[in-house]
Amino acid sequence: MRATLLNCTLKRSPQPSNTERLLSVVRAALEREEVTTFTYRVVDENVFEGVASEPQGYGDGWPAIRAAIVSSEILVIATPTWLGQPSSVAKRVLERMDALISETGDDGEPIAYGRVAGFVVTGNEDGAHHVIAELAQGAIDIGFTVPGQAWTYWNMGPGPGPSYGDTDHGHEWSRRTGETAARNLVRTAKALTG
Repeated sequence: MRATLLNCTLKRSPQPSNTERLLSVVRAALEREEVTTFTYRVVDENVFEGVASEPQGYGDGWPAIRAAIVSSEILVIATPTWLGQPSSVAKRVLERMDALISETGDDGEPIAYGRVAGFVVTGNEDGAHHVIAELAQGAIDIGFTVPGQAWTYWNMGPGPGPSYGDTDHGHEWSRRTGETAARNLVRTAKALTG
């Protein structure tokens, strides 16, 4: 089984990413379930705007990411919260994934059917449930199955404050929730492909 993990941080490598730190909890849990994982820091991949699977210009990184998504049973989208919203990078991912709605596999079914999606959200402000809901609705519209409790998040509550990497506050809850999300994603993916 394979999983594609998309880190939609706004920080380019090699800058530390709080979202990557929490995503690594889910990645490790998936790997303990014998899932092969592929992680992309989307901001480093030069993903162009658009709603097409084909390259939208020279050097567009989306086709390689799309290939990983459609060859995986599991997709995890990770994003920081900005003004109570998913990052602009996460929104660009959903825009490019929109093309999958009209693409079909060899069986004639939409290409995203039979795949599952989960989510990781970080931020020193509230709004994680709203961000998860936006991402989940997009994934469902495209054809992914979103299992119950297929997410984890971390935040410090309303207003500015420390980031995930600056404190240990709430890490245990986020870790447990992330590990549960990984198990739920794997179990549902196995049920869909079984």
